[in-house]
Formats: sequence, structure tokens, C-alpha cells
Amino acid sequence: MNNRKSTDTTLPQGEGGLGAPVRHPIPWQEPSFYDEDELDIELRRVFDICHGCRRCFNLCDSFPRLFDLIDESESGELDTVDSKDFKQVVDACTLCDMCFMTKCPYVPPHQFDLDFPHLMLRYRAVENAQKKIPYTQRQISKTDRNGRVMSYLSLAVNWTFQLDNKFIRTLIEFLSGVDRRAILPKFYHKTFNSRSKSFGSIVNKSAPAYGRKAVLYSTCFVNFNNPNMGELTQKVLAHNGVITQAVYPNCCGMPQLEQGNIEKVADNAMKVAKEMRKWIDDGYDIIALTPSCSLMLKYEWPLILAGNEDVIRLSKATFDITEYIVNISRNEGLTDGLQALSGGIALHLACHSRAQNMGKKASEMLNLIPDGNIKVIERCSGHGGTWGVYKNNFETALKVGRPVVRQAGEMPFISSECPLAADHILQGIEFQKKRNAENIEDLKLLPKRTYHPLELFAMSYGLFNNNANDKG
Repeated sequence: MNNRKSTDTTLPQGEGGLGAPVRHPIPWQEPSFYDEDELDIELRRVFDICHGCRRCFNLCDSFPRLFDLIDESESGELDTVDSKDFKQVVDACTLCDMCFMTKCPYVPPHQFDLDFPHLMLRYRAVENAQKKIPYTQRQISKTDRNGRVMSYLSLAVNWTFQLDNKFIRTLIEFLSGVDRRAILPKFYHKTFNSRSKSFGSIVNKSAPAYGRKAVLYSTCFVNFNNPNMGELTQKVLAHNGVITQAVYPNCCGMPQLEQGNIEKVADNAMKVAKEMRKWIDDGYDIIALTPSCSLMLKYEWPLILAGNEDVIRLSKATFDITEYIVNISRNEGLTDGLQALSGGIALHLACHSRAQNMGKKASEMLNLIPDGNIKVIERCSGHGGTWGVYKNNFETALKVGRPVVRQAGEMPFISSECPLAADHILQGIEFQKKRNAENIEDLKLLPKRTYHPLELFAMSYGLFNNNANDKG
């Protein structure tokens, strides 16, 4: 069913060819991958092609930084740009994959063979090997350890992270570099995996899809930061006849991938794939509840561990949650009972959903709700995983996200597949309205929260309680 990207190389094609983009396995275990001279040669080759094209100028801040470096150089060409200045280009990349997936005419199988995001990853892998990744960033990326500790101390942590704790947030900013204005995720004392053990919804045996079985790979975010989302997923799937089991061996490794720690990503991939093998053998589908994580399982892991049979099988068995709901609707059919929602929905399609090459599955799912008024937004929110919370990036993240904010701000429901992007969009709307507000009454119109598309789908089924289990 899934339209997976191939990792096979094919014959070169000319610019504008109709061949589907392909990606090569990442040769991270080869010594030449970390050779600085070879890396510089490849950076200059790719950057020179980008300089002559410039189609990606408005995607993120990497490309404006690159083009400014070239335009302001002595010759106006790449040959007079110092290699040490390339770091600012790399640092602005969020690994969203949108240049590769939506803009670049020179991706493989074109003979220019450009993969800008994976070149940025290689640069960071060299930095990681040289231990140049800042200590605080390395600690923040340890999501499983941090999640366990902060969930245990959730009441104190959530109070500390509040934006109105200005002194503490300023101290956190000084110590970690995390901007004091950035919304940080809430932690829950009872994780999704622990809640799922007492899951009480009865599977609907009269549902057309009864007999399906699915493992919910809860991901670190849903497990520690949004267990309500996991519970709603179980309710919606049970209502549609799907037996579910929550399984979370460990993080997918996206936070480590952002820092070039490919070895750690590979280690996580092998552990998760080995655990999931027995479930796949028993006929379970695998559903990842966060787009970045489904992207890792489907595409990044097979490129990092090419030839690993467990990883390949897991890749083929994995669905994004909205993709899975649409798959049920197309094959067996959904349980009746979806009701119209009052008001329109601004739906932000996460970059890491778009990068899965599966179509607009969140939009397709929400359009199953009667009388839907869906405004689809296909632009980057600017957040970029953990990238947007840092002081050096926060203002840029807001700037990149302004087109999304402008489109989303007037709709009753604001929805994003990415939980971090959702908070960032909400914060962007608040900042914009405060700039433009003429009186205090205008600020009362600020939206109170955002929704994952699955939450709106559950609301349409009457399964969503806005205040349920919201304690940290």
C-alpha cells in the first residue's frame, strides 16, 4: 500500500526528468565519510550547484545564509568563500528534507546527485566524531533518560518550564541556550505505556476492520509528553475494530540524528527492529504516533542500516497514524458515527509527514468527517525539532513560520501532525496578534490550544474529552 522511496540507484536522468527521487544508503561506517578534505570538496560541489539554481531560497534559513556568503564574497562566487563559514549554513538546516522532496531538480537519479540534507548530516557527523557538539545539546537529545527523570518529577518540571517563571527561564536560557520565550513540552507522571496497560476500551467486534492488530510505537514524545494522544489513538482504533498493543523499546534516534550521532541512531534502530520483529511475525502492523519517528522507521533507518533484515521488515510494516486510518477507510471501511465539527480546520502538514512520500494523509483523514472545511497548509512551521527552541534560532524560527501563522490564525481549529510545530504555530499567532492588537479585547480571541488531526477525528466520533487526564 505504501509508496516507499527506493534506496536503489538508477541510470542518470536530465533536469526535469520524471524519475522518482531515490536516496543512497549513508556510508557512515566508511573512514572517508569523516575525511574533512573530502567533505569540503563535496560541500563546494553541492553549494556551487545550489548557487546556480536558488530554487530553495525561501524554504529555510540555510539557503539565504549560503547565498549571502557567496554574494558578499570578493568574487561573488563560491571560490572566495572561506570553508569555515560553511558552518552557519549547516547549523541552519533542520533536516526537514523539504529541499530534497519538493524543490531540488538535481536529486538522484539526476547525474548531479544532490542530497542536501544528508550532506548536512555528514558535516554534523564529522563534528560529532570530533566531539564538537555542545554538551548541553548532547544532554537535551537524551530523550529517554530525560523523559524518565522529568516524568517522575513532572509537577516540579512543568512549573519550572512555565513562561511566566521569568527568573528560572532566564537561568535555563543562560545554562542551556534554550530561549526563555520558547514553549517547552509538558511532562506527565504516568506515561502512555504505563497507562496503556490498564486500557479499558472494548474492541468493536462489529466494526468492518475487526481482526486488524497494530502495535503503537508510542515514541518518546507521546510516551512522556502527550499520553492523552496515545489513549485517544487506542480509543479510535478500538472503535474501528483494531486490537492494539503499546510497545516502546526506546527512542527512534531523531534527536541524535540532528547532531550527527549516526552510531547511536543505528544502535536504537537495531534494538527497536529486533523487538518489533516478533510482533510483525504475529501479524501486527506498526503505527508510529509522531511523524518524525515514522520517517525514521520507514526511510532513515534502512539508509543507515542497509541490508539489516529486521530494519527492512519494520520499514515495510510501519504506518503513520493518519496513513493507517485512511488505509482502513479505503480497504475495510470505517465504523459509522463521524459527526461534523463546528467551524473550519487549519491543517498544517508536518515536513516529516510530507517527506514520507505518502500523500496528504492527514487531510484525507479529516475529509472523512462530514461537512469538513479543511484549509491545508504545506509550509514549514520553522520549529525544526529542537532547533527552534534555542536562543540563537528562536527569532529565525518565528520568521520562517510566519506564512503558516498567517494562514492558520483565522480558523476555529488549528491542527498540526507535529506536536512541536503545533505549539510553535500557536506561539507565532500569539506574537502576531500582540503586535497587531488595538485593545485588550483583541487578545481574548487568541486560540487556546492546537489539535493533532487524530484528536479532531476522535472529537468527531464523540471520543474526545478536552479536559480528560490533563494532569502532568
